[in-house]
Amino acid sequence: MIRTAALALLLTSAALPALAQVPASQAATPLPAPTSLPRALPPIPAPQDRDYPGVIGIRVDLTDLDHKVIRTRQTIPVSAGHLVLQYPKFIPGNHADTGPIQLVSGVTVTGNGQRIEWVRDTVDPHAFHLDIPAGVSSIEVAFEWLTQPDNAVWRVVMTPEMVNLQWEKALLYPAGYNHSRITFAPSVVLPTGWNYGVALDTVSREGDVATFAPISLEHLADSPMFAGKHYRRVDIDPGGRSPVHLNLVGDTAASVNITPEWVARYESLVDQADRLFGARHFDRYEFLLGLTSKMGGIGLEHHRSSENTAAPNYFSTANPAYGARGLLPHEYVHSWNGKFRRPSDEYVQNFNVPTQNTLMWVYEGQTEYWGDVLTPRSGLGTVEEAIVNLAEVAGFYDNQPGRQWRALQDTTNHNLLGYRTTNPWSSWMRGTGDYYREALLIWLDADTLIREATSERKSLDDFARAFYGVEDGVWEARPYTFEDVVSHLNAVHPHDWATFLRTRLDAVGPDAEAPLAGIERAGWRLTYVDELTPLEKRMNGGWATDFQYSLGFSLGAGNRIGGVVWGGLAFEQGLGAGWELIAVGDRVASAEALRDAVTAAKGGTDPIVLVLKRGDEFRTLSFAYHDGLRYPRLVRIEGTRDRLADIFAPRRR
Repeated sequence: MIRTAALALLLTSAALPALAQVPASQAATPLPAPTSLPRALPPIPAPQDRDYPGVIGIRVDLTDLDHKVIRTRQTIPVSAGHLVLQYPKFIPGNHADTGPIQLVSGVTVTGNGQRIEWVRDTVDPHAFHLDIPAGVSSIEVAFEWLTQPDNAVWRVVMTPEMVNLQWEKALLYPAGYNHSRITFAPSVVLPTGWNYGVALDTVSREGDVATFAPISLEHLADSPMFAGKHYRRVDIDPGGRSPVHLNLVGDTAASVNITPEWVARYESLVDQADRLFGARHFDRYEFLLGLTSKMGGIGLEHHRSSENTAAPNYFSTANPAYGARGLLPHEYVHSWNGKFRRPSDEYVQNFNVPTQNTLMWVYEGQTEYWGDVLTPRSGLGTVEEAIVNLAEVAGFYDNQPGRQWRALQDTTNHNLLGYRTTNPWSSWMRGTGDYYREALLIWLDADTLIREATSERKSLDDFARAFYGVEDGVWEARPYTFEDVVSHLNAVHPHDWATFLRTRLDAVGPDAEAPLAGIERAGWRLTYVDELTPLEKRMNGGWATDFQYSLGFSLGAGNRIGGVVWGGLAFEQGLGAGWELIAVGDRVASAEALRDAVTAAKGGTDPIVLVLKRGDEFRTLSFAYHDGLRYPRLVRIEGTRDRLADIFAPRRR
């Protein structure tokens, strides 16, 4: 309305002499007030601990691979009156309001064959209001989830060879009930000839339609599916007390050809987790692993399964990326930590109640620790690789400027500030990775403290067994608080654990340091070297373009400057995003030329001269840096016990 009025005034002014006065009779008539407003909507009912009457049928059609569209049809028992249907907003494992309501289209509701119109809530777009007419006892709800063709905003979940169905993104549910008290009867329509892995119980498979046993909304949303043209299921706990399977889907048939050696490693992972925790909190566990370069990457925990991806040649490569080998151990640990034992402020009534993340340094941080421990214990990695990986983590946080203003505890809010958002100053902003990896260092600190104080009789393994290894076979969540964590640590070894944790979690300011004490207590010391071993080069694939610990930046494709460290040498020279390295001294720019220049300047007085370009602007910069290339490495402290070897050694019982 404002733009229309402004246009009318402009046209009127153009037709009049300059400075002419508009006669009163020609003055603009005030716009009329709206004659009607959208009707006032009732509040969205708060969830109550009561059963939703009846069972909600849901059938999800995965066959439209050409358009990458997932179609949902639901049958919902109802009674006459006002009804609010909600689309899940706070997605477990995302720790934020990431439900992609923007991708939901074509929402159509009918009852007794007649359309029932809905109105979206004007405050919460994840809620749909309906008035159910008298005589209607069930409604049919249909809509599409418009999955994306690329990974620009949302990850790809449909390719010509596979689909990753996440139920919570393909359903609506009635407001006013806890998700544990709403029952769904799910089924899925598959592309012809496809098979699937899922933690649901299959009741029947008729052609391409699979039907599953009724289950609560809480557990349905926690039971994703990987379906594919190329599928293989592997038993990795033969004769075990509850089934554990590795479900493989691949871009090609060759991708899912797992060797006996790989099967043995995953069998060992199951054994080592049993020996660590001493209990299982699932009736079955299904690893879902996509071997793909087409579907979006994922590592997401669930109570009885996990969603994972790796490269199509993962099983045929001699040494796949260490992070890829450590992914399944991390997600498996979440069945105990994050799912069975769950932070109390994440244990919400349904998927539209805001979550809080104050204990993410336990949920993700201790899971990161145990995942990194189980990787060498199971044989998925070596002790040497685990130590190189730990050196990289320690070096990163030893050089973390963001701790000057932001404590580790505050990073647990990061997803709520914007789900894994990127920014050009990650070293200053800090982020999601910190409550994983910096928290890992805190748990190593705690583990080595217990070992040292008890003369190796106890360790953090004892905490894991006491805290997570209770109520064998139960897979309903057991929430925990900060006080619960402290109490269980004290039961293993009496200590002022509250102060120990809070001092490290709340450390902030110019004098705040990374929690590296556990490394030295483990018999190792962080240092920096200018030449890497073949193992270190393989583990740190970007080493050749990494100048983070020397000049304070990295080189990307096309010699683009990236990863500028806040407060580092490049930062102080005024560099940021968008600059391109053109020359190093009198040599054409390359990572090799830059490494040679940094090496030649070591111990000398001549500056390192760089020529850079951004758009039409050129700069020639001189770096008075003479300490050479720097890469983090852990070295043994002579005469001390090697507690890292103890921690990473497989358990025999």
